[in-house]
Amino acid sequence: MIPYEWLEQAEVRISPHIQKTPLTIDHKRGLIIKWENHQVTGSFKPRGALNKVLSLEEWERAAGLVAASAGNHGQGVALAGRLTGAKVEVFVSEHAVPAKIKAMQELGAKITFVKGGYAQAESAGREYSRTQHKVFISPYNDGQVIAGQATIGLEILREFNEPVKNWIVPTGGGGLISGLGALLNKHAPRPRLIGVQAEASPFTYQLFHNHTQAGVQDLPTLADGLSGAVEEGSVTIPMIEEFVDDFLVVSEGEIERAMAFAWDVYHEMIEGSGAVGLASVLSGKIKEGPSILIITGGNVQPEVHANIVKRFAGVE
Repeated sequence: MIPYEWLEQAEVRISPHIQKTPLTIDHKRGLIIKWENHQVTGSFKPRGALNKVLSLEEWERAAGLVAASAGNHGQGVALAGRLTGAKVEVFVSEHAVPAKIKAMQELGAKITFVKGGYAQAESAGREYSRTQHKVFISPYNDGQVIAGQATIGLEILREFNEPVKNWIVPTGGGGLISGLGALLNKHAPRPRLIGVQAEASPFTYQLFHNHTQAGVQDLPTLADGLSGAVEEGSVTIPMIEEFVDDFLVVSEGEIERAMAFAWDVYHEMIEGSGAVGLASVLSGKIKEGPSILIITGGNVQPEVHANIVKRFAGVE
């Protein structure tokens, strides 16, 4: 668990380096939508990465930073490295989205490709950081990362503090939803906190419902940023158990529809990982509102997005 004060400290620490992202109030659909696709690097991830890196000692940054990422967390760490002068190395799956790879490289990160999926990349990155005595920056299993991610919630509550039924949160390793749980636990009445993941890679979903990841398949998904197993013993696991009220999964078709819907209705380009919450609403899995919905990112390969929008044109 993390102290509430860490969230407030994180906001002060990172505020000079991030954007206050837009909030849309859609009365027709009962949605209050936070657009983190407008964040620096195009996703919410710099919040946690910056908070962690800026909280390190200078000698720790000088040793070098290592991350494993599907792309968005790596961009956040690379940005933090650029701001602090730290060298950054990011381990990625051989299947990582090319646009995200390019973005990390443009921010100065050295990329190491690993055969397999995200789990293999994270394992390789952790081992490399251990043997080379560098600091590994986890995308979720770290109190300072969690506190940084939760600053999204502080922004939302400052702009919209009316009672809602749900907060709907895309969830992979659980850093964001854990931080929001710590935040909302201080507020009454407490809304329902709902995690959403792709059914193609439902590791956190299975942990929430069945308390195990054994036998879970990690299949290809548009929600690449939410895929892969959760690190054993992660601090997010007990936080999810304490704070999260429900956990849902959505199909690839539902994710595609949500991406197209966001473009057609809100004129926003969002990636698969950012679309899962909206997909859960559009597919009728969440019955009652109003709901606060966090769109976590917009870093999608342009031709993939264009094809989805074309196929779902006019569909609501």
